[in-house]
Amino acid sequence: MMSLMQILLLVLDVVWYLILAHIIMSWLISFQVLNLHQPFVAQIWHGLNRLLEPIYSRVRRFLPDTGGLDLAPLVVMIAVYALRIVILNNLYG
Repeated sequence: MMSLMQILLLVLDVVWYLILAHIIMSWLISFQVLNLHQPFVAQIWHGLNRLLEPIYSRVRRFLPDTGGLDLAPLVVMIAVYALRIVILNNLYG
């Protein structure tokens, strides 16, 4: 049972870092530090979008419309962190 919890924690850590990379890339693209016309940047961006958009779309259904501000990544990061706390408390408790 302990190893399953550790694997789940590993998956949550990977999701956390993917979301963080997606947020940072979106800022860098918005401020024109990164250019989507570069093939490597475009591949990473589209890959992250394909991985995270199914999660974000489910969260966006419940969030109010905030115009140009997308709060879905923040909500997902908080949910991942909360799940991590619950797992860690039950793992060592």
